[in-house]
Amino acid sequence: MNNLFAALFFAMLALGPSVAFAVQPDEIMTDPAQEARARALSRELRCMVCQNQSIDDSDAPLARDLRLLVREQIAAGKNDQQVMDFLVARYGEFVLLKPRLEGHTLILWLVSPLLLIGGGAALWWLNRRRSKAGAETLDKVPGLSPEEEARLEKLISAEPGAEKPV
Repeated sequence: MNNLFAALFFAMLALGPSVAFAVQPDEIMTDPAQEARARALSRELRCMVCQNQSIDDSDAPLARDLRLLVREQIAAGKNDQQVMDFLVARYGEFVLLKPRLEGHTLILWLVSPLLLIGGGAALWWLNRRRSKAGAETLDKVPGLSPEEEARLEKLISAEPGAEKPV
């Protein structure tokens, strides 16, 4: 029985932070459909204070102001695109957690794949160069002279400890 309580306690600890939201009860809209839209939009907007959190997850006062602003726009009858355009016009592209794919944000979308491809190509080139250098080094190793071969044969055929190599 104690094991069951311990397991439930640790499960609650593990799941607790993931289900907590920063949205306060006084922010929630009366219409469930509008509230669902507001929450969906809030998950796409960056908290300007936290920067890697959505305003839906942030407890910062600025995030609360942005959540209220989103709800005001929805209550005014604006669609999702109009709300996002309003916020981008007011705060810039930085307010979006995922920037739009446009001409001036193209570099944000292309840098990561280009760096990955470039790094892979550099590793391939270095590996190829290293393997060629190793093959050339092996080709340049001289063979044994006839005297060295005779001595080696003698050492191999002799009893252990009969002759010590110099």
